Amino acid sequence: LHLSDDERQMILDCFAKIEFELKQPIDKHSKKLIVSNIELFLGYCQRFYDRQFITREHVNKGILERFETLLNNYFESDQAQVYGIPSVSYFANELHLSANYFGDLIKRETGLTAKDYIQNKTIDVAKNRVFESDKTINEIAFEMGFKYPQHFTRLFKQRVGQTPNEFRSLN
Repeated sequence: LHLSDDERQMILDCFAKIEFELKQPIDKHSKKLIVSNIELFLGYCQRFYDRQFITREHVNKGILERFETLLNNYFESDQAQVYGIPSVSYFANELHLSANYFGDLIKRETGLTAKDYIQNKTIDVAKNRVFESDKTINEIAFEMGFKYPQHFTRLFKQRVGQTPNEFRSLN
């Protein structure tokens, strides 16, 4: 969570109020005041979390560009064969972000979940390889990082509406 100095102080003030209430003798208002301050704290956290997508838009665009580059490099190299199908957590880690923050960022910037975005890219690369290559579907599946060609065929059919062999023969 990226906070300005003022935002950080607001959060610290919430903690101070909660701590103060916890140190006081319990009375009929204690629970309500503690809960109210926790709700206030959580409200601020939600506000600041949402705001960082707007205030850090230029940074987010840079992250998206770096993600695209990493994703392209993943398939252009042998990483897919070594590490398997690319995952959200892999790219989040490469970009030094939490998987949740990375997923939220991709969703806000593209309208797709990070998993769907990665799968769409995987299928785009797969379509090119199926169409432009004489390799078997099994060879392409293994190159793309799939342990089992059936999983590749299933995902391909879900996303394209045709099996890789049907796609190859029709194009």
